[in-house]
Amino acid sequence: MLCVFRNPTYAKLFSAQVIALLGTGLLTVALGLLAFDIAGDAAGSVLGTALTIKMVAYVGVAPLIAAVVDRLPKKAVLVTADLIRLAIAVMLPFVTEAWQIYVLVFVLQSASATFTPAFQSLIPSVLPEPEDYTRALSLSRLAYDLEALLSPTIAAALLTLISYNNLFVGTAVGFACSAILVLLSRLPARTDDGPVLPFWQRLPLGAKVFARTPTLRFLMLTNIVVAAGTAIVLVNSVVYARGVFGLGDQSLALALACYGMGSLVVALNIPWLVDKLGVIRTMITGAVVITAGLAVAVIVTAVATSTGAGWYVLLGTWVLLGIGTSLVNTPSSRLLADASTTANRNLVYTAQFALSHACFLVTYPIAGWLGAANLTGAAIALLILAAVVGAIAVAFARSRLLRADTDMPTVTSQLGR
Repeated sequence: MLCVFRNPTYAKLFSAQVIALLGTGLLTVALGLLAFDIAGDAAGSVLGTALTIKMVAYVGVAPLIAAVVDRLPKKAVLVTADLIRLAIAVMLPFVTEAWQIYVLVFVLQSASATFTPAFQSLIPSVLPEPEDYTRALSLSRLAYDLEALLSPTIAAALLTLISYNNLFVGTAVGFACSAILVLLSRLPARTDDGPVLPFWQRLPLGAKVFARTPTLRFLMLTNIVVAAGTAIVLVNSVVYARGVFGLGDQSLALALACYGMGSLVVALNIPWLVDKLGVIRTMITGAVVITAGLAVAVIVTAVATSTGAGWYVLLGTWVLLGIGTSLVNTPSSRLLADASTTANRNLVYTAQFALSHACFLVTYPIAGWLGAANLTGAAIALLILAAVVGAIAVAFARSRLLRADTDMPTVTSQLGR
């Protein structure tokens, strides 16, 4: 897996990703604690609103920005987005009202909606060989999982020495280092992709590829299942840790670390899992695991809210949800790479970025707003959503995709673009 680091451009880009993610992980912990300081037991509602605004930025801004910057130099786009995120991170320690969180989160996530698809669309050009790209996907997922595991651990250690507001400084440092590493990278030269389409034709192009490609329609269904499992972790972990179980600040970091640990275990094993099961079967397994994790979460929540017991069972449930999320998300980029061309790849990745995050416009309010009124009811609603959509995804895959899943490049070329 590590042989891809022989490519110096990929090595720098991967390092930029890891450092920025570590900073983002500190932001996640600090934002949750800030919300609890402002809203107390209603922190889930504040976080649910903030994360919903984040998704609005992703869904509404990402396609527009991608169409605008599609023909601009990638390096300038990435560095500018990093600098904007850095500036917002510096402002967050001074927040005193919930509405300020909402405004700053919107601006920061609009910059992330510009950075992430552009970054992801670069990797197939940097590593054109399918085997190398699969390794890069696993490493990219590994980076996300290490962030989910290490950032809360680092945050827990730092919280014994400093106040949570100082964690935002680490976020700013992460974005600064990311910008420097991108500047030092030698990115692939843009190829001549032919005539430039007008803005209004480029805007819906990625979504059109999704609409006519069966593997990407399957991916869209699994995006919904992932959103259901992720929402309960990201929105309500602080409510479980601080409100239900009455634990300290470090407990939130521990809960998020358990989620990352489950995902990390899978990311390390994705290459051989995909070789053995195929991309589609691996993703179906992940959807089933997420649904099972949500079923356990319903039971744990019902017991915990009535008796105050079950903290360690909750941590195990978060591990299970992390496992399922990684089984879906890590191999999914194989579908995107094969369904796109050099000319439309950035727009296809942006469509996935926007469409996958659009799912959170449903699941974050369920977890946050419904959870503020009835935590068990929110868990049940998320379970029903995941179970119904997961069943549809399995049925669709069995009818259209599974027969040739052992060789995904062949599958998608047969299915058409």
